[in-house]
Amino acid sequence: MRLKNIRSSNVVWHKNNVSRQDREVLINQKGKVLWLTGLSGSGKSTIANALERKLLDAGFLTYLLDGDNLRHGLNGDLGFEEADRKENIRRVIEVSRLFLDAGIITLISIISPYMEERKKARNHIGKDYVEIYVKCPVTICKTRDPKKLYEKAEKGEIKNFTGLDSPYEEPVDPEIVLETDKYSVDECVDRVFQYLGITEE
Repeated sequence: MRLKNIRSSNVVWHKNNVSRQDREVLINQKGKVLWLTGLSGSGKSTIANALERKLLDAGFLTYLLDGDNLRHGLNGDLGFEEADRKENIRRVIEVSRLFLDAGIITLISIISPYMEERKKARNHIGKDYVEIYVKCPVTICKTRDPKKLYEKAEKGEIKNFTGLDSPYEEPVDPEIVLETDKYSVDECVDRVFQYLGITEE
């Protein structure tokens, strides 16, 4: 399913001769999109990095799309107002679908605060979308605050900060919940491996 956002009526979809199945046979794996959502400081990037490393070491081709990193390039023209946040997610959905079509296990580490946008991701990515809620109380996230963002937001230096003056809508039925205030990074990574059915040699 493609998002209906084409402004020109003269754009026609061009069918490729190489299919996703062809690519998956070549690299001997099935593509997935692992979508890690949660508050700033919850541990999304830390877990995503550790998960990608372990998947790579196990022989899987992966790519990590980190929300902050994407805002240095692809989404560098977007702010943090609601409309920009939604456009941010729309672009991430489209990029993740391209990686999925390449047969790659794609990790998305992004706050994605709105339930509606995550639902769009699920609908447009399809059966290979795996929502991972990196759950952590905001009080704990504040104590971590590696980038000092909560500190700046509470001083009024950052506006529309998720968890403070901008809402975070918790996932209702994610495939995986990782409670990072209770479990270590390694335990969280192992939980994802168990869900994916990957056994270590």
